This record gives sequence, structure tokens and C-alpha cells, in this order.
Amino acid sequence: MTKTATGLFDDYSDAQAAVNALEARGIPSDDISIVSNNVDERRTGDTNAAEGAGAGAGIGAAVGGVGGLLTGLGIMAIPGVGPVVAAGWLAATAAGAAAGAVAGGAAGGLIGAMTESGVSEEHAHVYAEGVRRGGTLVTARVEDSLYPEAEAILRRSNLVDPTERRAAYTEQGWTRFDETLDPYGPTQIEQERLRYRR
Repeated sequence: MTKTATGLFDDYSDAQAAVNALEARGIPSDDISIVSNNVDERRTGDTNAAEGAGAGAGIGAAVGGVGGLLTGLGIMAIPGVGPVVAAGWLAATAAGAAAGAVAGGAAGGLIGAMTESGVSEEHAHVYAEGVRRGGTLVTARVEDSLYPEAEAILRRSNLVDPTERRAAYTEQGWTRFDETLDPYGPTQIEQERLRYRR
């Protein structure tokens, strides 16, 4: 039986550290995913992979990263979030769900992919909104016995507490992730990062 350990990070470097630590623990790259807002294009290096971003765009060419999962990062677009750098099973599931979604259907690809993997819908909306606001989502599918250790690895890398973040978003009038809203721009994302920086 597998469980999904999930963490939202305000800083990409923290998420990258978490992915590296999960891989170092022996969790296969195939069982780890990363989805990171790419509005500022800092994570694509000197490639032109962003040209592939668009509605229904698949996971693209390899960009950046040091090894394992991070060497397979590609660009895709998520409604309401905009271009993201993504790799792994969750990104592939989200892209497939988004491409197959019909108007008026189930929740968007990212939320659907998370809830299918065992993330509560309440947390999935916070995580999707967190990515919209400039964050990075890391997920790892692990055996039950390894789940506590995977969660501990994510916590050591400065993950966001989804309950606290939901409360902060709610204070601003937020209720749930809405894919029909415009993606955050660079200025809005920088304001979000400064608001939560420790």
C-alpha cells in the first residue's frame, strides 16, 4: 500500500532540497513529483522550453537541475496558475486530466491529480493556490512504512503548513482555488513571497 507525502514550499530552493533528500533516501525519481510556478522563468536556465507553454502543453524538454527528477523538468500550463516547471507522475497525471477535462467537469487537473493520490480536497485547493502564488509543490509516493520518514524530510525543508496557509488566504477573502482567475504576475508573486518569508 502506498501513501502520498506532499509539501508546499514558498522558495524553490527549499523544494529542490526536499527532492534531493527524498532521492538520497532512495525514493525513486519516478515516485516523486515537482510542480513549480515559473512566472519569473528562473528555473528554466538558458533554454527556450517556455515556448512550449500553452493550454494542454505536455511536459517538455529537459531543463536545469542537478540529477534524478530535476533533470526531467519541463514546462506546462495550468489554468489559473500559468506556466509551471514540472516533472514526475503528478505533473503527468495533471496534464492528462487537464487535456481530458470537459467544460463543467470535475475539478482541474492539478487538484484532481492530488485528490486521486490521497491528498484531501481541502489541502489540494491550498496547494494549487500556493503554486498559483509562486510556490512549489513536491509529492512523493511511498510505501506506508516509509511515509513518516518522507513527511519528516519535507518538514526539514521548510514546508508550508497547509492549515495555517489556508487561514492566511481566507483572511484575504479566498475560499478555494479558481482556475478561471488570471495567473499571478511577477510583482504579485514577489509580494506573496515577502509576506511569508521567514
